[in-house]
Amino acid sequence: MKVRYFAWMKKTVGVPEEEVTPPAGIDTVGDLVVWLRGRSPGHAEALAEGGAFGAAVDQRTATFDVKLAGAREVAFFPPFTGG
Repeated sequence: MKVRYFAWMKKTVGVPEEEVTPPAGIDTVGDLVVWLRGRSPGHAEALAEGGAFGAAVDQRTATFDVKLAGAREVAFFPPFTGG
């Protein structure tokens, strides 16, 4: 699956996107976050526990309990505001 990072997160991780193959047992967005933290210090910083960031699965906003089965893309982004 493709994992994409936006805004400051891509600088912290070091890439704007990457192809990953999570191991068995990575079933939800939250599981993926925990697994990705172990990939590098940048991943750990960008996806820190308690950090303020959101996720989208296949371009739809997602909570961390959303299942990844069949997902082609997961994106992570910092909070944003509009007006």
